[in-house]
Amino acid sequence: MNLSLQEINDPADCDPLASLAQELIEHTMDELREEPVPSDRGLALLQRVLQSKAGVILRTIGSEGETIGLIVTGPMIDPLVGDETPMILLLWTADPYRRRGMSKRLIENAAEILGSRGLHSLAARAGHNDDALISMGERSGFTRSFEVLVREGPGR
Repeated sequence: MNLSLQEINDPADCDPLASLAQELIEHTMDELREEPVPSDRGLALLQRVLQSKAGVILRTIGSEGETIGLIVTGPMIDPLVGDETPMILLLWTADPYRRRGMSKRLIENAAEILGSRGLHSLAARAGHNDDALISMGERSGFTRSFEVLVREGPGR
């Protein structure tokens, strides 16, 4: 398999990844909100994360130049003290390439880039009952840190 990694640093280079990012955002948010995700969120996210020290965009390129893997990190901001911790916002591998360690390599490469910027932690989120994602995260060195509780709607 002839694969390569490309780090995206220029906002102009985000355009070709915008539709994939949009699709991944919609898939992620589908379970979390009833209203549709606005159609410009993919490109906006990619351009926004590049403005942050915690932002990394890496894509795995297949032998024919196609994107077969993607990781996007951005800042998770502590609401009490304002500290920024890099967080995996999007992580994707094309179906034919799954279970080959590609996501783990994307995570490791993103962590190396962040480490070179002086950022040595990386957060990820997983749904409470998403055992497969939690297991993959634990195999990649993540540990459970805290739970977020959400109460829906006023007066309920």
